[in-house]
Amino acid sequence: MSRLKQAIERDVETELYDGAVTMVAIGGEMLFNETIGYADRPGGTALEENSVFPVFSISKSITCMTMLQRVERGEVRLNTPVADLIPEFGVKGKQRATIGQLMSHMAGLGSSFPPVAAEDQGNLDIVVEAVCATAAQAVPGEETSYAPIMAHAIIAEGVRRLDGSNLSFRDIVTRDLLEPLGMMDTCLGMRADLAARGIVPRCADDSPGLFDGEALVAVANDIMNPALDYEMPAAGFVSTAGDIFNLAESLRRGGELNGTRVLSPATVDFAAQNHTGEMRNNLWSFAREMKGWPSFPANLGLGFFRRGEGMIPTWIGHLASNKAYGGMGAGSTNFWIDPEKDMVMVCLTSGLLEETNSQARFQRLSDVAMAEFYR
Repeated sequence: MSRLKQAIERDVETELYDGAVTMVAIGGEMLFNETIGYADRPGGTALEENSVFPVFSISKSITCMTMLQRVERGEVRLNTPVADLIPEFGVKGKQRATIGQLMSHMAGLGSSFPPVAAEDQGNLDIVVEAVCATAAQAVPGEETSYAPIMAHAIIAEGVRRLDGSNLSFRDIVTRDLLEPLGMMDTCLGMRADLAARGIVPRCADDSPGLFDGEALVAVANDIMNPALDYEMPAAGFVSTAGDIFNLAESLRRGGELNGTRVLSPATVDFAAQNHTGEMRNNLWSFAREMKGWPSFPANLGLGFFRRGEGMIPTWIGHLASNKAYGGMGAGSTNFWIDPEKDMVMVCLTSGLLEETNSQARFQRLSDVAMAEFYR
């Protein structure tokens, strides 16, 4: 019996969370592919391998990759001021913030949410207008504060303006990234044809923390509702484990999958580096007090979290190399690539956890996977 399978089954049986679709591969060879637990525990509906999840902040990796494609085409530089693309952004201390700083959470926007009504959080036009009018909360480049929503709304708007068409960001990312990678079950906001396979969002952990669990469930329900046309580039994509595996595999392979290249190896390598140096991520200040987390570097790339060094809190696991990187979604989803060990892991879960508890869960499962499958 696989130790990783046992660990997930034990988690589900003890109702830590409701279910998980998990994939592990080395060198492109799938070594573990298991679907365990419930898409809807109260309703008794089992997860399927092709169940559709709200992937929350894994969306940030997808959005950043779409902008990185524009960098490769010579349409923009990483150190281009955002105001060169979106002139109305360049006010109230944001004048010198750059595209690269948006991607690495150093643009001074802070960890607050856009000042718009709850029902407008998924309206990209309204959010972009609000963010442009918002004052910087730090000098760009001098602090790292993870931006849950605002930075990636601006990145998406920059892609739209560079594209020069009348297409929505949803359509651009589908054309330029999702379809080339065969991610046919992934969309920004729920498509009607995917809705029947969607999990039922539920809070499995009422611990106090960064996000209110029931509020996060409400956001997930909006994302999963095809009638709402929800377009939130930072957190609004829905996907399957197989599609996120395709995304991760393309990164492991240096930006290519099945003969189709979406990014160059040079871009992937640069985006996966630590671009925040020794700066701390202000988002985790609450966890340092609440959970006794140590002070540790933010370890942020351009759309990705890095493993970093030492026995620090990490969604990737302590046994991964310090060059490992990936993305995670609030209380629920995780993927990573270890380029030194040629290894990929994807784990999408149902039953939302408080963020630090979710981190501990993914660190534990990632270490089990590395210990079991890496040889």
